[in-house]
Amino acid sequence: MEVKILEKIICHEGFFKLVRYRLKHSLFAGGWSGELLREVLERGHAVAVLPYDPILEQVVMIEQFRPGAIGFSKGAWLWEIVAGIIEIGEKTDEVAYRETQEEIGCQASDIIHINNFFVSPGSTTETTALFCGRVDASKANGIHGVVSEDEDIKVHVISFATALDMLANNKIHFAPAIIALQWLALHREEVKAQWKI
Repeated sequence: MEVKILEKIICHEGFFKLVRYRLKHSLFAGGWSGELLREVLERGHAVAVLPYDPILEQVVMIEQFRPGAIGFSKGAWLWEIVAGIIEIGEKTDEVAYRETQEEIGCQASDIIHINNFFVSPGSTTETTALFCGRVDASKANGIHGVVSEDEDIKVHVISFATALDMLANNKIHFAPAIIALQWLALHREEVKAQWKI
């Protein structure tokens, strides 16, 4: 399968970069599509971490304001897991450890890679590298975030069972958190064995 980029125009470059493509792509049945115009947001790539305490059977979730959720019927403050953008030259595991410290105020002692996924490939190039991180949940609390990035992040320590209940009752709307919690529900015993619990 191939893509022919006929034209690429940068329409806007700010917090995000908006690129307009004029393109054609090969078709499953053979031949080529007609010319398509598509706008794509480029914002870099991200890492997300589900902080999990396998001793206390707790997860650490965060709550913060999200401009993309303005107008959402349940409000613009979402329950999430730790996440951040990969800076130039950083490795995904470095970002996982850094963001965990910045956003919940305690360190992950170990991480397990879950998956890499596209956030919304119909409109953005962004991918997320998803991890489960081992933490001591008793050390996570308060309000955190990087001041220069205007972050205002509230930490919540909850039982894993409560997190699954919130998931089942449509109270979590952040895709990396949904994916990570479902993954942990399937792999919890393997995680504990890997961490020798």
